[in-house]
Amino acid sequence: MNKHPIVRNKRTVPISVLAMMAAMPASQAVADPVTEAIRNGEASLSARYRYEFVDQDGIPNDAHASTIKTKLGYRTGKVSGFSGFLEAESVTAIGSENFASPTNNVSNHPVVADPTETEINQAYLRYQGLADTDIKYGRQLFTLDNHRFVGHVGWRQNEQTFDAATVVNKSLADTTLTAGYIHNVNRLVSEAAGPRGDDGMQSGIFNARYDGLSAGSLTAYSYLLDYDSLDAASTSSYGLRFTGDTALGDSAKALYTLEYAQQSDYADNPNSFDTDYYLIEGGIQASGVTVKLGQELLGSDDGNAAFQTPLATLHAMNGWTDKFLGTPANGLVDTYASIGGKAGGIKLMAIHHQFESDTANQDYGTETGVLAAKPLNETYTLGFKAASYSADDFSVDTDKAWLWVSANF
Repeated sequence: MNKHPIVRNKRTVPISVLAMMAAMPASQAVADPVTEAIRNGEASLSARYRYEFVDQDGIPNDAHASTIKTKLGYRTGKVSGFSGFLEAESVTAIGSENFASPTNNVSNHPVVADPTETEINQAYLRYQGLADTDIKYGRQLFTLDNHRFVGHVGWRQNEQTFDAATVVNKSLADTTLTAGYIHNVNRLVSEAAGPRGDDGMQSGIFNARYDGLSAGSLTAYSYLLDYDSLDAASTSSYGLRFTGDTALGDSAKALYTLEYAQQSDYADNPNSFDTDYYLIEGGIQASGVTVKLGQELLGSDDGNAAFQTPLATLHAMNGWTDKFLGTPANGLVDTYASIGGKAGGIKLMAIHHQFESDTANQDYGTETGVLAAKPLNETYTLGFKAASYSADDFSVDTDKAWLWVSANF
């Protein structure tokens, strides 16, 4: 299959978008609306300081990462349905880098995947001149469903964004149709990490959600990932997802999610495989407390290949110690229980995972995580999170803890 990569580095799309904006006619009739759009725009500023601790068996020193992320953006007003958005993002280490990252060449500390770099995070043109339709072209952040297949990895200091064209349409009643063409993934490890900071691809995504059912929402999707250089990562995934809730009396409700997908080799992938995915989750919400039980399978094709979701917000899946950012060849079965709620305005959550393989009868290990987050006011939020992974047949014992404060101005 012929490859036609469009983006080779993180500067191409922002420069092309800015060039398109600069090339607009300079006549008075056009200049006045453009000037007004810029004047009527809106700036955004946010920052997040975070301390991360990692104690991992087999590595002589613990990791102590103190980093701050700042984002500065500007969204223009509209001109004949067109608008633009530009956002810069910077991640800076505070003090000594006593942690390994994709860019600092440290090897005697555990990894903290928050490399230091300043880059263009988003830069896109937007058109909203058609009824119930939103079109974007350029570097953009977008997520689908619960981030399992397409996400922005917002937990990490450097977000994942996409150089893409996307269309979202809501013309049909209770229906949201999302289609996109991705030609580059700006990964959280950053461009400074080398070739894997950018994953060139020619990938199509489609997601159709129907919200007209009283019991919940039904979603059908297909994700066709065709990598330029990573042929073995090219896959096609097709699935269905149903999620909703039902009242149980006046003060409680039942929560439920069912999802199934199939994944196969795609495009120039040299391997041949078929794998399955499912998510079964149920819960109860009452008196401000939510309890959930669930099981997620990322299946294996007899140990030769496993179901992968490389564009996901992976930190949110299968444990906060990030042991399963890539699915092991023998697959993964994650059985979990969680409880969450609020006390004194503090968001509280605890979750426990039991990890096993899909084939070969391996007991990977267990993980327990806790979280507390408190909005101090409309601008500042303070948070704490910790997780402990106890290894059996996979990886090593690992403890992680985070303390952060974020600000949105």
